[in-house]
Amino acid sequence: MGLLKNVDAIPEPPTSGQAIKKRRNTRWFILFLISLVTCINYIDRAIISLAAPSIQADLHINAAMMGVVFSIFGWAYTFTMLFSGYFLDRFGPRKVYTVSIIGWSLFTFFVGTAKNVTSLLIYRIGLGSSESPSIPTNAWTVSEWFPKKERATAVGIYTGTQYIGLAFLTPVFTWIIVAFSWRALFYAAGVVGLIIGVIWHKYYRNPKDHQTITQKEFDYIKDGGGMIGTEEKHPFTWERLGQLLKHRQIWGMFIGQFSIQTTLFFFMTWFPSYLINEKGMTMLETGLYASIPYMVAILGTLIGGRCSDWMLERGFSTAIARKLPIIAGLLLSGLILGGNFTMSPNLVIFFMAIAFLGQGMASTVTGALLADIAPKGMVGLTSASLYFVANIGGALSPLIVGLIISTTGSYTPALAFVSIVALIGALAYIFVLGKVRRIVITEG
Repeated sequence: MGLLKNVDAIPEPPTSGQAIKKRRNTRWFILFLISLVTCINYIDRAIISLAAPSIQADLHINAAMMGVVFSIFGWAYTFTMLFSGYFLDRFGPRKVYTVSIIGWSLFTFFVGTAKNVTSLLIYRIGLGSSESPSIPTNAWTVSEWFPKKERATAVGIYTGTQYIGLAFLTPVFTWIIVAFSWRALFYAAGVVGLIIGVIWHKYYRNPKDHQTITQKEFDYIKDGGGMIGTEEKHPFTWERLGQLLKHRQIWGMFIGQFSIQTTLFFFMTWFPSYLINEKGMTMLETGLYASIPYMVAILGTLIGGRCSDWMLERGFSTAIARKLPIIAGLLLSGLILGGNFTMSPNLVIFFMAIAFLGQGMASTVTGALLADIAPKGMVGLTSASLYFVANIGGALSPLIVGLIISTTGSYTPALAFVSIVALIGALAYIFVLGKVRRIVITEG
């Protein structure tokens, strides 16, 4: 009762014997928590790309099998995605994310203990399965805590943190591999993840239950279209899923997000090996050069999110404000093909950075678009359905690239593959998605 009163009202006596401090911007503290979790999430899934040359040498794994190791994470991630949506709709983000973070942190640690390719595959399956609630949970929390006009900015900020660890710590990660071993890198990341899991469980609540939110901020979120944890939740049924899949908006996003994930997983898996094996860089050089596209990707997430919200504030339609940055980002991602036409390290990184900047722009605004079109009470199922299909791209991309490299002995056709898929994604947002409006699901 006293948790949601006006900031200017006289506070009620606290029941705990200690006053609870009210904040006007609790939603930004929640965004900090989401960003912290997202940062360690992407570190845990991506450090294998830096460790791959050492793992291949240590465990005697060829390029095709390493592609399977990369890919198995994506398949596990994808096929547990729908279950994560069910559990998210039933139990909410606090409980689901706590279990998820602890699970993937343990499997990250276990990767460091792998003795052969079989154990490595088992641990990668566990990692992918445990991480599957991450994107739906992020979409859920943003839709709860942020009004529509701030969502793209919020998504841009937490999406940017996907790359922060890799942007600024890649030289440190490669130094750990060289100075100690690839195993030490996974041990350290696993322990840090467990600590962050405890932090999430301690501090996350939805707006109606959070002790530091003011009535003013609560009303601001609610009046601005935030789904603040008071809505009726619709349990999963095949009928509801079938109705959802009848809408072209969903299929346009399926194809587009498939393309976005294809570019992302190339960078999360084969990119360091590409610099070493195709462009002749050393491990330490790769650590320095590989960090640059990740830094630029952070800029892309901020640009995409802020531009989208800026257009909404200036009166542009939701369709233009959401779709334009995504289409532009996918077209920029296609410029990864430029790496095929130069051996200059600086030019190679230039093309890679532009491609990853575009990927950051597109992935950011997709999260805001999802929050705009998901049916009321079905954010978990809608986001899980989207990323179930989209992450097939994440699963296929490293596998296809590995097969291409093994068959041709070159990364040239692999970059062409990534570029073409990005172009297909842009065309899907132009011609398939259609109008941007909230989907309405009717009960049968």
